Amino acid sequence: MPDYQAPLRDLRFVMDELLDYPAHYARLPAGEEASPDVVAAILEEGARFAREVLLPLNQSGDREGCLLEGGEVKTPRGFKAAYRQYVEGGWPGLAADPAQGGQGLPPSLAMALSEMICATNLAWGMYPGLSHGAADALRHHGTEDQKATYLTKLVEGVWTGTMCLTEPHCGTDLGLIKSRAVPTEDGAYEISGTKIFISAGEHDLAENIVHLVLAKLPDAPEGSRGISLFVVPKYLPTETGEPGARNGVGCGSLEHKMGIHGNATCVMNFDAARGYLVGEPHKGLACMFTMMNAARIGVGIQGLGLTEASFQNALAYARDRLQMRALSGAKAEDKPADPIIVHPDVRRMLLTQKAFAEGGRMLVLYTAQMVDVVEHGQDAAERERAEPLLGLLTPIVKAFLTEVGFEATNEGVQVFGGHGFIQEWGMEQLVRDARITRLYEGTTGIQALDLLGRKVLMNQGETLKVFTREIHKFCQAETANPAMAEFVRPLAKLNAEWGELTMGVGMKAMGDREEVGAASVDYLMYSGYVTLAYLFARAVKQARAALDAGTDDAAFYRAKINTARFYFERLLPRTRAHARMIQAGAEPLMALTAEDFGRGFEL
Repeated sequence: MPDYQAPLRDLRFVMDELLDYPAHYARLPAGEEASPDVVAAILEEGARFAREVLLPLNQSGDREGCLLEGGEVKTPRGFKAAYRQYVEGGWPGLAADPAQGGQGLPPSLAMALSEMICATNLAWGMYPGLSHGAADALRHHGTEDQKATYLTKLVEGVWTGTMCLTEPHCGTDLGLIKSRAVPTEDGAYEISGTKIFISAGEHDLAENIVHLVLAKLPDAPEGSRGISLFVVPKYLPTETGEPGARNGVGCGSLEHKMGIHGNATCVMNFDAARGYLVGEPHKGLACMFTMMNAARIGVGIQGLGLTEASFQNALAYARDRLQMRALSGAKAEDKPADPIIVHPDVRRMLLTQKAFAEGGRMLVLYTAQMVDVVEHGQDAAERERAEPLLGLLTPIVKAFLTEVGFEATNEGVQVFGGHGFIQEWGMEQLVRDARITRLYEGTTGIQALDLLGRKVLMNQGETLKVFTREIHKFCQAETANPAMAEFVRPLAKLNAEWGELTMGVGMKAMGDREEVGAASVDYLMYSGYVTLAYLFARAVKQARAALDAGTDDAAFYRAKINTARFYFERLLPRTRAHARMIQAGAEPLMALTAEDFGRGFEL
């Protein structure tokens, strides 16, 4: 069975040293509750829960899957008991408002915990993960009555939540949805339609499931401007707030999937189900984006967690597996062959995983600080800066970390060789589970269009300039430091080029909007590599300071510097290919007609 140890030492480095989380938390309301001792205790206990409770259920849950019987879904053995333990430990409400049953700690702390859950059992983690998004949507847009009825139950984890968007005939283009909401005389609505790919749509972990459903009112305008949001519970709450009569919503079937078998991905049928409007009529998409934005960061964390899990197990295998002798001569003369970690190509794969795990962790926790400020910050100027920056980073977190996460899990299989392809080792499951992260909550292509089209070009690059100025100031401050030259010089050059590439695409797009779509994915990947380079450069600065001060943990800091060096020398050069493809423009992509694509194999 795969093993996992939460990267607590690296978490402490990123949170306490690199990003100064103690000072960050001190600026937040009730920040004294997130003292270093409390944070450390929560992370340690979360690590124990992930390793001892969730990890043993990951492979068995994958093999067993979920079972639909008589409209009810049974989750794999052990899932229900693990969820009960999770709820009893108070984990669902870690970052929620105490007025609604939460503990009032910063969202970033819950995000650090989320990495551990995703690394040990992604399918299980999706059940409580979706509830956080549903609670956020109701907290921001629900009526006081809706909050009183549903929010505390979601925060406590007694009930779970879903988001019901996709329909059989439409995915991302939600303006095409056919689900309808008909008003009733008592102010409620009857919701009818079919939704597909609904994660955790039906299960046996909680006593009730709260569906947030997109549908159209009878007078809805065409397209996305006509979408409204409704809360539709599985069981209608009684006057005392307990689950009552069964609503007209049920699971029609379970999707048979490539991965995440332990999570119930459902076809949900709504048959005149009683629902209640959330927010204003025809403004449902804006309400749902509250939930979707949180989910997008959550999916990026899934990519990070799977990267870390694959790396740890590949590293353990590479230290133990004997194969050939090192090209420079035997390294383990007392053994018949050397462990494969001595071979350069194995090291390339391991270092790729390690760099993406450590770089991704820095990116997630850097972004998490923006979430804290946007949600709870007291300084208006700080919030004004954090909100657009969070918008810029969100598609990068989601798409870049899932793209490199899929690469990293594939490298983990490769380290194992043929054994990686065998189910018992658990490495192939990580690949299968990772594959969905590039698809749900908006594909990489959709995230790329959001980044380049909405977050950058729509405001003439002003939001991007906020971030590139930060990078520029860092580079300027370190220019005179010879120990930082190998990191600062390429970073400064790429930071300047980032703006030039943006301007180039923007100029082309004025004549042809297809230029945005043609450049977008390469632009997002370029942006991700540069962002990680910035964070690695900052990490090197911090590591060198610790070494200069005579730290007792010199090996950790030297490893951090060498990992950054590998990233700059072996991964960051990928930006050259992405830049060239950005500059290639739309013409090579659009020259073929739809008919031309099939020329050569027509009957």
